[in-house]
Amino acid sequence: MDNVYNAIRNGNLEGVRHFLEKNAGMINVKDERGSTPLLLATYYGQRDIAAYLLDKGASVDEKDGTGNTALMGVCFKGFTPLAQLLLQYGANANLRNSMGGTALIYAATFNHLEIAKLLLAHGADKTVKDARGQTALEHAKMQGFSPMIHLLEKP
Repeated sequence: MDNVYNAIRNGNLEGVRHFLEKNAGMINVKDERGSTPLLLATYYGQRDIAAYLLDKGASVDEKDGTGNTALMGVCFKGFTPLAQLLLQYGANANLRNSMGGTALIYAATFNHLEIAKLLLAHGADKTVKDARGQTALEHAKMQGFSPMIHLLEKP
């Protein structure tokens, strides 16, 4: 399994293909941190590998050891093309991690406006509160992100 994770980290799509041709059942297997190949690919910004894994049946909403999904991770990091890809494959914009955070809360907290727009277009719930009782709007206000605040205040 280490070989496929190394191939993902290095952006080696052919290495990932080769591994999964021989080990198709490993597509959703988790490493010691709870990451699947898709979670790792999105974490490293590997869009082509993520698309390949999704085409091969990777679970789009699988969670890592702390309850984060691939969509949450790309919202945190600001990987808009990956957010588009995951949503295209049906990622649930309203799943919550162990701290109650959602993809929209991460997009708002880190001021990724285009991702926030995508999430809202795919049904993200602006009213969800995290474990600290704060919504995405409240996170944006704490950071002073005016365009994000404006977006999240729209009815």
